[in-house]
Amino acid sequence: MTHQVHIVGSVPLANASEVFATLGRSLGPLAPRLPDGETGARLNWITWLEPQFSDNPSFEPTDRQFLVHAQATPMRRYSIKPGAVPQFTHLGIADIAVESYAAFNRAKAAGDVPASTKLQIDIAPGHTLVRAFVDEADQATVEPIYDRAIMREIDKIAHTLPHAEIAIQFDVASAVFFLLERGEPTRYGRNKDEMQTAFATQMIALGNAVPPDIDLIYHLCYGDNRHKHSIEPTDTADMVEFANRVSRGIARPIQLFHMPVPRNRTDDAYFAPLKNLKLRPETRLSLGLVHHTDGLAGTKARIKAAEKVVRDFMIATECGFGRRDAKTIPELLRIHAEAAAG
Repeated sequence: MTHQVHIVGSVPLANASEVFATLGRSLGPLAPRLPDGETGARLNWITWLEPQFSDNPSFEPTDRQFLVHAQATPMRRYSIKPGAVPQFTHLGIADIAVESYAAFNRAKAAGDVPASTKLQIDIAPGHTLVRAFVDEADQATVEPIYDRAIMREIDKIAHTLPHAEIAIQFDVASAVFFLLERGEPTRYGRNKDEMQTAFATQMIALGNAVPPDIDLIYHLCYGDNRHKHSIEPTDTADMVEFANRVSRGIARPIQLFHMPVPRNRTDDAYFAPLKNLKLRPETRLSLGLVHHTDGLAGTKARIKAAEKVVRDFMIATECGFGRRDAKTIPELLRIHAEAAAG
């Protein structure tokens, strides 16, 4: 079978123009959407958003840090100042999207990107930012406030850019799946079922904030800090359950769910829960089974394992390219293109 390609997000190149030209020339019509690569300060995922807390008069720094795993880069946490009411007035997401759209159009005019390709705008939800940058005692207060700020950014994007030419992707990252994998009581619920309900409800609300004629994508992730998961997935069961709940509850179309596949998982047990996936008719599945380390052969082995359970899926890496050496990008894109061709 042939497979289309999904590019998750970050690409370690100089700027959006170089990203669009590189991805477009390498993948052409195989990739129906392309991100701007989250270049520059955004390359290391959410770290560029720390000023939303460090420069915010509602917050003050603590002496506590967050580590997603033992080898990860630590992130400083902030607490709400006594008496303050947290506000986020300008996240900058819409401004960046408008700049990237201009570069995207220039790439299309130059013939580097197919005319039908859409600009993919990646957004990290509040639970991810809050887990990293907010003191535990204040997280439940700050999270919905930050999500409302995201919704205002989506409104700006929707009022500025043509809906038929863009997609919005929410990065549902290890802040969710680390807790689901452990299944221990948290502020989101006493057990896995309650946490699934809480996280799905959050992501349904954000998804419903996207106008229905803009493509909607959910990227499910177990983390990639220093190329290491926050926690290893047992199988695809938690992701399948999450996708099913969001699909049942949302009031608009969903174009894509993306799920990672660890490099060492070609076993039937990992993919077996996908038989329970109940996506809407318009929704496609993307599997993050492309790995640079074992190349085309390893990627084909994971495709073969997945095809025992599901047939129609796009292929991708587990997460963005941002943490890897830029010299590996041409080979990584070659693996995508050749694996997609079947």
